[in-house]
Amino acid sequence: MISPDPEYLLRTNDQGEQRRLAYINTPALDTKTAGLVWLNGLNSAMTSTKATALADWAAAKRRSLLRFDYSGHGQSDGEFNDGTIGQWLGDTIAVLENIPQGPQILVGSSMGGWIALLVLRAIARKDPVAARLPKIAGVVLIAPAWDMTEELMWNQFSGDQQAEIERNGYFDRPSHYGDAPYRITEKLIKDGRNHLIGGSTFRPPCPVRVLQGILDPDVPWQHANKLTHILEGDNIMVVLVHDGQHRLSRPEDIARLFQIMEELDKSIESGSR
Repeated sequence: MISPDPEYLLRTNDQGEQRRLAYINTPALDTKTAGLVWLNGLNSAMTSTKATALADWAAAKRRSLLRFDYSGHGQSDGEFNDGTIGQWLGDTIAVLENIPQGPQILVGSSMGGWIALLVLRAIARKDPVAARLPKIAGVVLIAPAWDMTEELMWNQFSGDQQAEIERNGYFDRPSHYGDAPYRITEKLIKDGRNHLIGGSTFRPPCPVRVLQGILDPDVPWQHANKLTHILEGDNIMVVLVHDGQHRLSRPEDIARLFQIMEELDKSIESGSR
């Protein structure tokens, strides 16, 4: 599938700055099933391999798919190095409250998994923002990098790397994938501490499915598995891929994702009876 040209949502953030968020919203032909919302990983975009594969699958299933780029990502306004978890969570909430219609399933990859969990926690806590969101019928997390700024970045950095961040305001972290280094800013680390979920438990309002590779060098499978101790309830499932890496974008990984999606649909349907 060739991605259509994006539309734009104008968002004013907490600092009064206006930015255009690029999104692609494919409407449903079958309105009986929940729509899908794709949440990207860090420094990824809505035209990534998995997002495009999900778009093809959604089109074949005649269901809606909303995908978008956080500020500083892809085709949205802003600079990546200015971004924080709070900023990207705010982008997500703005998109959710303005664009999709009807119940939705969030599909979050890597950092997008953390964002999805923060949305679930806001609903579980009945935060004021929750009243403005569509019903979240289910969540699928792919290698969810929850609390990544603290657990997977700061706590894993050497003393010299931590000192570099404190001295210069950033650290250029090498990528496992041959891309340019990721700039990890002090602002990103400090803001992330306002959004950690690991210190308490909560009951998500919907089924949650996790797809995780055991060979993932960025999000250890043990980290993903800890969600079973954070999320309360009996409709939480973790699927481990023994030879899976972080991106989980091989054909067999994507096929497994679609199997999980179909199983989740059945769980949602049986729960609504």
